[in-house]
Amino acid sequence: MGSFDVPLADERTQLAAFVEEYRGAVEATLDGLTEEQARRRLVSSSTTVLGLLKHVTWMQRVWFEECVGGRSRRELGLVPNPEESFRLADADTIASVTAAHREACATARTVTADLPLDTVMTGHRTGPRTLRWVYLQVLRELAHHCGHADILREQLLAD
Repeated sequence: MGSFDVPLADERTQLAAFVEEYRGAVEATLDGLTEEQARRRLVSSSTTVLGLLKHVTWMQRVWFEECVGGRSRRELGLVPNPEESFRLADADTIASVTAAHREACATARTVTADLPLDTVMTGHRTGPRTLRWVYLQVLRELAHHCGHADILREQLLAD
């Protein structure tokens, strides 16, 4: 069921549906790629399809575990900044990065389950944010990076 199939859904349900749709879409950009293709650099930056999934995993952990959950990046074992979150370790594979993403998504669902959208979160270093704002930020980033991953996938499959 796509996010447009939720008839007259309340705002919370619709935001969650859009986020879920893009979570799945980002993961799907890896479908059928080899490990080499997933890691291949096609642009001057270090951006790769696998690196994009690793970054959106980090990003969701920042917003849902740091901002909403109130735990520091250090406590969570997260790299301190977005640029580092794209970097792949030798041990990173499609399976391991996908599993980490799914775990981050499950944690996000758990920490937000009983919170109203107007709940003010104080865990982010830039200041207070409502849960609504967090959902919109995560949705914006997922959509942005999904577009990047789609283009890279297109290039990889054209080879």
